[in-house]
Amino acid sequence: MISTLARRLGFGDAVVIGLGAMLGAGVFVVWGPAAAAAGTAGALLLGLGIAAFVAACNAASSARLAARYPESGGTYVYGRERLGAFTGFLAGWAFVIGKTASCAAMALTIGYYLWPEQARVLAVAAVVVLTAVNIRGVTKTALATRILVAVTLAVLATAVVAGLAGGGAPEAGAAGPAGPFGAAGLLFFAFAGYARIATLGEEVRDPARTIPRAVPVALGIVLVVYFAVAVTCLNVLGMPALARSAAPLADMVSAAGLPQFAPAVRVGAGIAVCGVLLSLLAGVGRTVLAMARRADLPERLAAVHQAYATPWLAELTVAVVIIVVVLAADVRGAIGFSSVAVLTYYAITNAAAWTLGGPRHLRAVAALGLVGCIVLAMTLPEPTVLAGAGMLGLGVLAYVIHRRKG
Repeated sequence: MISTLARRLGFGDAVVIGLGAMLGAGVFVVWGPAAAAAGTAGALLLGLGIAAFVAACNAASSARLAARYPESGGTYVYGRERLGAFTGFLAGWAFVIGKTASCAAMALTIGYYLWPEQARVLAVAAVVVLTAVNIRGVTKTALATRILVAVTLAVLATAVVAGLAGGGAPEAGAAGPAGPFGAAGLLFFAFAGYARIATLGEEVRDPARTIPRAVPVALGIVLVVYFAVAVTCLNVLGMPALARSAAPLADMVSAAGLPQFAPAVRVGAGIAVCGVLLSLLAGVGRTVLAMARRADLPERLAAVHQAYATPWLAELTVAVVIIVVVLAADVRGAIGFSSVAVLTYYAITNAAAWTLGGPRHLRAVAALGLVGCIVLAMTLPEPTVLAGAGMLGLGVLAYVIHRRKG
């Protein structure tokens, strides 16, 4: 008998978990690499719009599928049900490796903001503590994420107000090698958190109604926040400084003539990114759970804690892998690698949604999402594309060998 997870999350919890997964990744990490790829302010903002459009298509497809299949695992489950076991495995593997890289990037970001001299030590500590919170139960995860989202919004509001109060900087810089599409591929990393709502589908009350409502609400809020922060950063720092910045909000406050607020922004940002990591850990653990239930990963990883009703062994295993990555990771490389894998995951999401049929406009959305994911993945930096393709290939090889032995 398969152990099931408890349905404890309502609409507000689902929205907050989506916000916690998205807010932080883009605002605190991705602006530098995206600005370097875009080259101009116009290209960066256009890239943000392109990423948001592709994310919206993916969100619509995810919501339809999650309502049809309200089970932990997200596109791993949808791919299996709609496109076959191999496609489902590929989606699950892409999600696990992509989000493991994301978790490592987020953990390192916490370290770089809060304790730059010992960033890796603090990153490891963050992974350990937040994994313990997740294992204690999803309602505790939702409560903690709610608090951290409030902190995030407070930090962003402080930084934006300070930036608006300071002086502007003229746009400068030559066009990047990939322009708006290259920037969009990296910025997509910042929007991918809405999948966390779908991967928690087995723990959401009335998922057929809750998930389709929660996903667009969370995505819409995040898009408004991202545009506000992007415009303010561009006005204060300008493109060259933004492309070089590892902590753009803190740098923006200092450049605006209010350096006394920079420490508060750094601390707030570090705390806020904890919310991103908390939600990412929950999503990866539950995808591992779903894959283990179907023997695509070791079946022991499907264990559910008797007291807390959480996939404790899957989450512990994920945490160990993340810690290993943290000890040798580069944040910018991790973002690119994650984007390749996650865009592959969402390409499969849209392909699965296409098979649902229904009104023409919904099938058109799925088709646009599929094409958008492919285009954005192909415009990412070549080393990250090759690394992502290599890891996906290793997963496929392991799958083939396992099935032949079975």
